Amino acid sequence: MLKPRFLRDALHGVQLGHPLHPALAMFTAGSYTSASILDLIRGQEVAATTMVGLGVASSPLTALAGANDWAELDKEQRRVGLVHLASNAVAVGFYAASLASRLNGNHHRGRLLGFAGFGVVNAAAFLGGHLAYAQGAQVNQAATQLHRISDGWHPVADISALPHGMPVSRSIGEVPVLVYRDGDRVSVLLERCGHETGPLGEGRVVDIDGDACVECPWHGSVFRLNDGLVMHGPAGSDQPVLRTRVVNDVVEANLP
Repeated sequence: MLKPRFLRDALHGVQLGHPLHPALAMFTAGSYTSASILDLIRGQEVAATTMVGLGVASSPLTALAGANDWAELDKEQRRVGLVHLASNAVAVGFYAASLASRLNGNHHRGRLLGFAGFGVVNAAAFLGGHLAYAQGAQVNQAATQLHRISDGWHPVADISALPHGMPVSRSIGEVPVLVYRDGDRVSVLLERCGHETGPLGEGRVVDIDGDACVECPWHGSVFRLNDGLVMHGPAGSDQPVLRTRVVNDVVEANLP
């Protein structure tokens, strides 16, 4: 696990509110894709070489962000992630050799190595898609809980029964939520952590820059209780928050 924590958070994409690795991967893979297209066009050797160079140069940071996410995954996800990483390493090897050939003037060999790398990088991308869409790696898994809540206002708790400064677990139908009262303001967050569905209701409350936050007991993701803003990873996305109102001293919540 990388240290210090702000570096881990940056590589998770905390400051962006979105996982960083997929964005970097799009740039790297896009550079390789552009090079492959240019290699099919006569007279584009310089442009193709530039795109290969950009792809190779961006690969280490892309891999570092991916490895940072990988360290927080479960055993099955890690297994697929290792193959994904190994495939990308092979692809970078092909492209590094392709770049060297192009810089030495052997563009024919560079194109062949580039096409080989392009095939491998697409196989690696398929595994990355499997990790995200089939295994739910680094996606906001709490967001799907919103679809289980019907539209309309739902009673959550009597405001007089809510302690000040301490979140409590409640539910809307079968969906667990976390209710937090700060003076006259009440916020309602989905209770299952967006990273790996950890129970935020069992997490501890921590203070960050004067704001009350909840820390997931499973992997340590931290969210601000007033608005669900992600403060620390491994979660890269904000925790979903419902709209709230108070009617006749009853806190009600609705979809965002």
